[in-house]
Amino acid sequence: MSNQPVELDNKQIARIADDVSRQFEAEAVHSSIIILDRCLYLLVIKGTQKRLLVSAPQAPRLEGFVGRDETVVMEDKEQPARLCECNAENAAVLRQRLSYLVPVPVGLSASIGLGDRLGLATPGHIRAVKGSGLKVFLAQQSIREMTRTERSPQQVMDDALWGVFQEGFREGFGSDADHLKTTDDIDACLAAGFTLFTFDPGDHVQTTAGLDPAELAAKFSQLPWDALQCRPADSITRYVGKCFSLDGAENLCFNEQELFGPAVKYAAAIAHVAKLYRHLASTAGDRPFEVEVSVDETDEPTSPLEHFYVVKELQRLGVAFVSLAPRFVGRFEKGVDYIGDPGQFESTFAQHAAIARTLGPYKISIHSGSDKFSVYPIAAKLARGLIHVKTAGTSYLEALRTLGRIDPGLFREILDFAHERYEEDKASYHVSADPAKLPHAADVSEEQLPGLLDDFHARQFFHVTYGSVLTTTDATGGLRFGHRLHTALQTHEADYADDLKKHLGRHVKGLKY
Repeated sequence: MSNQPVELDNKQIARIADDVSRQFEAEAVHSSIIILDRCLYLLVIKGTQKRLLVSAPQAPRLEGFVGRDETVVMEDKEQPARLCECNAENAAVLRQRLSYLVPVPVGLSASIGLGDRLGLATPGHIRAVKGSGLKVFLAQQSIREMTRTERSPQQVMDDALWGVFQEGFREGFGSDADHLKTTDDIDACLAAGFTLFTFDPGDHVQTTAGLDPAELAAKFSQLPWDALQCRPADSITRYVGKCFSLDGAENLCFNEQELFGPAVKYAAAIAHVAKLYRHLASTAGDRPFEVEVSVDETDEPTSPLEHFYVVKELQRLGVAFVSLAPRFVGRFEKGVDYIGDPGQFESTFAQHAAIARTLGPYKISIHSGSDKFSVYPIAAKLARGLIHVKTAGTSYLEALRTLGRIDPGLFREILDFAHERYEEDKASYHVSADPAKLPHAADVSEEQLPGLLDDFHARQFFHVTYGSVLTTTDATGGLRFGHRLHTALQTHEADYADDLKKHLGRHVKGLKY
């Protein structure tokens, strides 16, 4: 069997689409059409319902797919076909047949992660990045987001697959199981086929603010040295009195206090990452994977010395990773631009990038990276291609922008509901929106609704309340908003994709260097 698809020109694609559309009274999606090993695959849409159509000259080539048997006429010849639901069972078979639907490790290529809380954004994501030169993570979601949206890792993966298939996207994509904290999280995401595992040891990071030298020394002696496979004296010998040269930046020099501070702050987190990494490596077997380490969700910025210490210790413990997410200076709040001094960000980011080149290379990863337009050019230039940016909630916000135009009534309901939920839902997020500055639905004209998605306070309100919006039930036990939101966006899929392409295209443009 050949692993290369048949090269089809536009006329051939149009002819296949016309034949299928006429016979099934549905729209055949041109971009999805592919012929491989004499088997035709494509997506057909009728109303808001999408179906997979598989056809081949011999019926045995349809085995594995679950659906209704049909007959299609292709170039005046009848052949067997099967019309299938776009479900997990058929996704698994399609993934085995078409290799471009399988996520792959991205490595050190400049990249962007595009989270999809609704399971509907992949076509727009692809249109935003296609041909840009950036590698893209299309199946990206944190365990926290999966919990809040009541989606499983497999659902996240399958939703991305159907979008990739629909768009006929063959440039390759990654999949990111984000902010993993436990071995159970790893197992669930590994089983679903994720390839990037982002470890979040934030619960094990200790604050060092206000500790005097004696307190630091005492805490240093009590670190989990067994888990670190090291003794205090060995660590002191390794760092204290040593200076390390960096590529394009000033040397980093450690004295005793400059070792004790990073060690007390991050040693337990480092030990936890090593534990997660060993579990992943042993469980994955020969399956390819890559790792990102995230220490961004802390109250204090990661200093260059701390960054250096974390990486050296991870490497000493055998943890291989492709990217690291420090906590940068300034505020990387959800859904809005960078808050802080761009000059200070530039000077410290230059040091982080120099450490990544010297000790790696590995990529610097920017979390809560959506809409940070003022610092994208700075980061892209200094990283020299060793950069990864993660976005998630901004695609949900664009869904609401679309909704404001196509269903103002539902948008108003969600707006007022956000007022009810914000204080509770913001607890695990870095946001600073002021409830007094977000209008209620009655105070906003229909023409003004989409524009709320340009307002700082509204963006953060909507950003953190997504889980409540999507999963809250009504008096009958049905979804209060989630089903209606999905239906509206599926009915106006092209509008949503256009909004995503426009908005995320700004991200892509800002990351070119």
